[in-house]
Amino acid sequence: MKVATQSGHALPDAGARALPEVRAYGPVVVRGDTLPDAGLGGARAAREVGLTRSEFARAVQLGIVRAGPPAPGGAARYPRAELDRIRSADGFPGALREQVETVTGAEAAGGVLGISPGRFTRLARCGHITPVGYRINRYRVVVWLYLAAELREFAAREAGMLRGSAPPADRELMAAKADLRPRKWRGRHVGLLLRRTADPWERAAVLASVLPADELREAVPDPAERIVLTALAPPPPYGHPQIPAAAAVALRLLRAEPPDEVHWYRTSLDFALTGARGQSKSTGERGPT
Repeated sequence: MKVATQSGHALPDAGARALPEVRAYGPVVVRGDTLPDAGLGGARAAREVGLTRSEFARAVQLGIVRAGPPAPGGAARYPRAELDRIRSADGFPGALREQVETVTGAEAAGGVLGISPGRFTRLARCGHITPVGYRINRYRVVVWLYLAAELREFAAREAGMLRGSAPPADRELMAAKADLRPRKWRGRHVGLLLRRTADPWERAAVLASVLPADELREAVPDPAERIVLTALAPPPPYGHPQIPAAAAVALRLLRAEPPDEVHWYRTSLDFALTGARGQSKSTGERGPT
């Protein structure tokens, strides 16, 4: 049997057991259903709510705008009812733009807080401020993005951290050359993806996507299950580079690295797969049986 992927291609048979059809990541269109509201594509939907493409992608990432059932080819669609909901919110459109406004790099982020780039970098590296995205510059260096609204909230909540000397815990981290930004971003990214689906196999696929390949093979020894998890894996986040050299740098951000972080995701994946396998046994709707 073949397993259908988001692109419409079929994956080879992983073994003797038959695999049910795998739907694309995100809301599913059940064969035979009709869609009274086919929704709008991303570019048109962004214009409808007065955002740029990147701002709209951030709104979707943060769960502010919810996608509807995808188009037959798998492209995201946004129902008019959802866009009407966004437009009717208090303070639209200014409040919406404030929610998705980002600043790039330590200099800009430090400017929002009124501190030097060096102090901001220390706060971010020590895990006090979590990035919302990344870019890879022409020198193949990771440049982190931060939500301006969160920076302003941090300044109001932790004014004492913007002045004076670093606390002992931060000094220890800096002496060890620690950088918690990738780990903090991964945690945020995975959490946002998990909030967008209740399907147990899709949730397992989100967790599996963060594990290095060798860890995933150990955690999921059944190749049939790995095919399902791969087919359901979420796409890279908006802004992920297409140039191979830059993409290789960005790919490292998508994988857990410290041993304790890898262990946490493996444990979470084990738990998610237990629920997913249980669903398959009871309904036969998803995954190896």
